[in-house]
Amino acid sequence: MTRSIRALIVDDEKPARQALKNELQKFPEVEVVGECGDGFAAVKAVQELTPDLLFLDIQMPRLDGFDVLELLGAAAPAVVFVTAHDEYALRAFEARALDYLLKPVRGERLKQALERIRQALKHSTATARSALLEDHRRRQAPLQRILVRLGTEVHVVATAEISLFEAEDDYVRIHAPGNRTFLKSERLNRLEELLDPRQFCRIHRSYILNVNFLAKIEPWSRDRRIAKLTDGRILPISREGYARLKELLK
Repeated sequence: MTRSIRALIVDDEKPARQALKNELQKFPEVEVVGECGDGFAAVKAVQELTPDLLFLDIQMPRLDGFDVLELLGAAAPAVVFVTAHDEYALRAFEARALDYLLKPVRGERLKQALERIRQALKHSTATARSALLEDHRRRQAPLQRILVRLGTEVHVVATAEISLFEAEDDYVRIHAPGNRTFLKSERLNRLEELLDPRQFCRIHRSYILNVNFLAKIEPWSRDRRIAKLTDGRILPISREGYARLKELLK
């Protein structure tokens, strides 16, 4: 006997969730294990319920479908995106061979999606999802906020409030207001490309500084300088970083 496909529905509109559930009842091989009305609940539910399949709405307030996938990372199950209308998204999904459904969801189209999902469950689509997310993040640059997942908790931090990004191997330490720090799975080089170059400067191979938090630059030795931040923190500045910093501040 074939194991059922455990599905989670994520949509901020209750009628849309109910309509999809009604359609899915026609497919006995699909078991709806839960539904979520926002992205925060979705991140938590995926970790707790471990569904095989996510029916994920794209347009949602606070955290949209792309945000949910970014936060889930490798923990994301197979995904069928659900959208009312988004030309960019449709082109992107087709280019990456990822499936999507247009609202209102129709039975025949849902049947086609489920047939594709059966095949997708046998082969990882993580690479295609990763490429889709990368395309989306570049379109959103410069980033206005940073998303961080800590267990089942999700934190949204405005980039303007972040004083410093610090490299820690394959992670980035985010220095947020109130002496809070968050560790995010990200490479500093990749993050640098997505931040506003008018506000953030790579002052050292290990640091990206928000210049609004720079108090002063002081000499440290004959050819080395340090940055003093408004909170009293002291950071090294490389020669290349100093040149970038001078260019930005002039």
